[in-house]
Amino acid sequence: MSPNFRTEHDFLGEKQIPAIAYWGVHTARAVENFAISGTRVSAMPDLVRALAFVKKAATRANADLGAIDRDRAAAIILACEDLIEGKLLDEFVVDVIQGGAGTSTNMNANEVICNLALEKLGHEKGRYDVLHPNDHVNASQSTNDVYPTAVRLALWFAIGRLLESMAALRRSFEAKALEFKDILKIGRTQLQDAVPMTLGQEFLTYAIMIGEDEARLGEARALIEEINLGATAIGTGINAPHGYANLACQYLAEQTGVPLKQSANLIEATQDTGAFVQLSGVLKRVATKLSKTCNDLRLLSSGPQAGFGEIRLPARQAGSSIMPGKVNPVIPEVMNQVAFEVIGNDITVTMASEAGQLQLNAFEPIMGWSLFKSIKHLSNACNTLQHNCVEGIEANREFLAKRVRESVTLVTALNPLIGYEKAALIAKTALATGGPIDLVAESLGIMTRAEMEALLVPENLTQPVRLSAPVPPAAEPSGTKAA
Repeated sequence: MSPNFRTEHDFLGEKQIPAIAYWGVHTARAVENFAISGTRVSAMPDLVRALAFVKKAATRANADLGAIDRDRAAAIILACEDLIEGKLLDEFVVDVIQGGAGTSTNMNANEVICNLALEKLGHEKGRYDVLHPNDHVNASQSTNDVYPTAVRLALWFAIGRLLESMAALRRSFEAKALEFKDILKIGRTQLQDAVPMTLGQEFLTYAIMIGEDEARLGEARALIEEINLGATAIGTGINAPHGYANLACQYLAEQTGVPLKQSANLIEATQDTGAFVQLSGVLKRVATKLSKTCNDLRLLSSGPQAGFGEIRLPARQAGSSIMPGKVNPVIPEVMNQVAFEVIGNDITVTMASEAGQLQLNAFEPIMGWSLFKSIKHLSNACNTLQHNCVEGIEANREFLAKRVRESVTLVTALNPLIGYEKAALIAKTALATGGPIDLVAESLGIMTRAEMEALLVPENLTQPVRLSAPVPPAAEPSGTKAA
């Protein structure tokens, strides 16, 4: 046999494995079987790190309960710690899309940890008579409790980064809301002129929407803190020593600092992927609302001469290969496209969850991959929207002021004073003549220009009317009593 290879076997037969590889025969078969996306599990470092945390916790529990001797356990734990630090990430070579409910990923982890631990014990890779991927690294475990637990833990880490990105974006919108708080503009409903507001009020809504979704994402994150580690194959805990499930869960929470808790019913938890559906739905909500915000930014900045032209987005790159000087809203556009992807990923998660049968859902790999993509891409899109767009937005103050002065929608603010009919007459006349409403109102003998100017200020145009005296409470109908 070539010194560049070693021979490994499983119940299907022998296979030549590169001598330098930390993975083994099970991983090699998976690489052959699942040449699907061309993206390896190494593209999900959070998942690799989470798998190492799970294997470390399981090994500690096994050692305490006598299922593994202390020397082997110590070597496995050291190997896990190397993976937690980010070492050997490239050894996770199986495709992210795979059959088998994640077995290939679990076996990839078992083999890498085993061969790394063998080296720490002073042995060559492949000496499974000394330390075995299944008998020792995977002791008291099944893919069906290891993989879901690791996916949940990895998602918990990733959600934390998304929450940070969303919070930073929210703060940028809040800063712009403060900067634009005194700039009057015309609001719109159904793309038609409505009533006045401030640009600050408009930008504050974007911040509030993000803040609401931060809260919803936090709630979804809490749901994935419930794990089924110790369930083994279907939730009965077969092949695990008594007390293992509680101890492994305790160690995993302690190692990671994540408030993990054992599911009340491990059989239910092993087949239920509802928390993934819930999380995916929240991610879709986040994406949908951020995309709507970016639609607004594109509309408000459209032009620069034939569009809304109310704000100016920072110019990031040339917008055309044929039209000199053209600049496009590329940063909001990329958020839109990430949103489309997240919405599609949600459909994938929904279908994969629905397709589960009996005691196990075999489709968690595609659920995990879809969720990881959604979270990562949303995080990155929030970052670029904040730094490359929102922070540099400018208001077209002069244009907005002119548009407000000329807008007939200002008559809405006159309703409480002169009534709907007279206000409508002013609006109709102004539209027909093209004259400003203050001159039109004066020409109709309804209000003087001075009276109009005193009323048309931000305080009167953008908040509820303050009546000169409070309205007395309505009298109770006779014959009734207070409750």
